Amino acid sequence: MLKIGNIELPDFPLLLAPMEDVSDPPFRALCKAQGCDLMYTEFISSDGLIRDAAKSIKKMDIYEEERPIGIQIFGGDLSSMKLATAIVDKANPDLIDINFGCPVKKVVCKDGGAGILQNIPKMIRLTSEVVETTKKPVTVKTRLGWDDKTKNIVEVALRLQDVGIQALSIHGRTRQQMYKGEADWTLISEVANHPDIRIPIFGNGDIDSPQKALEYKNKYGVSGLMIGRASIGYPWIFKEIKHFLATGKILPPPTIDMRVSAAKQHLLKSIEWKGEKIGVAEMRRHYANYFRGLENIKPFRARLVTEYDVPILLSILEEINEIYSENAYQI
Repeated sequence: MLKIGNIELPDFPLLLAPMEDVSDPPFRALCKAQGCDLMYTEFISSDGLIRDAAKSIKKMDIYEEERPIGIQIFGGDLSSMKLATAIVDKANPDLIDINFGCPVKKVVCKDGGAGILQNIPKMIRLTSEVVETTKKPVTVKTRLGWDDKTKNIVEVALRLQDVGIQALSIHGRTRQQMYKGEADWTLISEVANHPDIRIPIFGNGDIDSPQKALEYKNKYGVSGLMIGRASIGYPWIFKEIKHFLATGKILPPPTIDMRVSAAKQHLLKSIEWKGEKIGVAEMRRHYANYFRGLENIKPFRARLVTEYDVPILLSILEEINEIYSENAYQI
């Protein structure tokens, strides 16, 4: 049993990475059903929460069946982060996570996300303020450093631990790398195996198969794995990894029926959560991922991303199921 504060998790938990425009309640429901142990909201702007911006407030929606779940916030201003923490606290997540890893320019330019990696003393002060503002466990997600010359994650991890964070997730790239190249797990391993580290260390970056999950678990000594892009359109990754870690056997890939059922559930939950117009529109980014690799799927995808009528969308999905199931097609 692994613990983050009073949150109990399995010995080697699998976490869903917080991803903007992806890890909302409809998507999280699919990942939870497939065995994800700990999930986070999309990252939320501290300034947006203070302004009571509707989009930021909406992102705090969490449901009992999702627990344990963390709300993730970002920002570069100490007072704003402190005020935002108090607002998040009232939404009653199981933990509060600080994003020090987002590499996007519009976030970085305001010292948010990975931008603060250029000012480690400020990063520590800001984290300390958040820890002191809430009684909930505070965790952090960050990167190896700003660039190749500042891969100071070992020092940063120790200092973050000293000011009271209770778990750390590390993405194995610098901000300069964005999402390019291969994630470097050697420094993640240095943190995870450091004799003075007492908190769980979760590794993130390029985990896209059960085989790689087992290899990295054994090779790098992390407390668990955080999975992001590999879960988009493929929530089964969590179940597949757990099954392989437990048995050494690979589960068969999801059938067309399973893929269509997931897409339908995602669509209907998106409509339920966001309303029909927005739910239908925002679901469009996901269809390609659910049906990736299917031959001649392009005409169906074109219909899915241009149709507004929900019954018609559901009928198109069922048409995909019928046509591809007849051919016993599996990816």
